Amino acid sequence: MNAFPLHLMRHGAPQLAGRLLGHLDAPPEAEGIALCIERARHLDFARVVTSDLARARAPGAVIAAERGIELDVDRRWRELNFGDWEGADPALLPAEDLARFWDDPDGFPPPGGESWTDLRARIGDGLDVLGEPALVVCHAGAIRAALAVLCGFDVRQGWAVDLPYGAVLSLRVWPEGRSGQITGLTA
Repeated sequence: MNAFPLHLMRHGAPQLAGRLLGHLDAPPEAEGIALCIERARHLDFARVVTSDLARARAPGAVIAAERGIELDVDRRWRELNFGDWEGADPALLPAEDLARFWDDPDGFPPPGGESWTDLRARIGDGLDVLGEPALVVCHAGAIRAALAVLCGFDVRQGWAVDLPYGAVLSLRVWPEGRSGQITGLTA
């Protein structure tokens, strides 16, 4: 199978921006949807896949409709489940617990939440069903997990990638070896 372009787009700003939203279904802000639509206009893709959470699904639905293609909603592209920290302001969480999580999200996942390894496996399963030029509208954690799967990034390398709302990371993916090459980042 030939390589194909994969565009990973972080959703636009949601309501409650800056909190650990995880699986919390915070609705998107209108400006965030508009930013995603504008960023997608110049990308080459034949398929739109989104997380099932409204902050990713809403802009993806408009983008797919503008292109006249079907929207594929896939819950595997959700953000990391933050468990007891869902919806929390990180500044209000115990600093030492949060620092341990950022340093070692497998050894110290959020209480009642998902480990980094589980997120990576879920995203790897989502990548396995792609095989054509695609735009995936999802979340920062999901994009970082995709970089771990496709490019071999470790946790620290993933955290080093700046992914503001509406960022687009473009890769060329070779499905045989499940590897990728970064071709561009729009922030």
